[in-house]
This record gives sequence, structure tokens and C-alpha cells, in this order.
Amino acid sequence: MDIQHQEAKRGGAFFIERDGQRIAEITYQWQDTHKIVADHTWVDDSLRGQGIARQLLDVLVEFAREKQLKIVPVCSYVEVMFRREPSLADVAA
Repeated sequence: MDIQHQEAKRGGAFFIERDGQRIAEITYQWQDTHKIVADHTWVDDSLRGQGIARQLLDVLVEFAREKQLKIVPVCSYVEVMFRREPSLADVAA
């Protein structure tokens, strides 16, 4: 699935669309120049159980690594994944 990125002045989203409709997304807001807040993850019921949320998180993490950012996990999914997965520690705020 093609994951797209939309940036705005205060934040952005990585998302998947089907027929012009978003069917999955992970959103973030800029906290400052070195931190982003992962504030929302959503996957349509038709995609549940396919690892889509993790794919979105992985893209967000790669974005943070490329930009040398830390991620503040406000979204419950991101918070749980940061606690479970040691490989994400380098981007955790």
C-alpha cells in the first residue's frame, strides 16, 4: 500500500487512501524544532489485523530519524509500541 505524507505548518500525517478516502492515518504535531507529538493513529476496520498501524508508525519513525527528531507518544497505540519495542527507543522523547 502506498503511504502518503501531508505536511502542514503545525504538523502532518502519513496516510493511505482508497478511492479518494483516507482508510488509515497516523498524525503528528510539531512541539518544537526537535520534537513531534504523535497524537492519533486510525485504521479502517477493513484493514484491521494487517499490520497497517505498524507500517504507518515505521514511516513516522523513519521520518523522525531522517530529520533527527524525537517523538512524544500521546496516541495510545504509539505509547504502547514505544514501551514494547526497544528498537524505537532512539526516537522516543
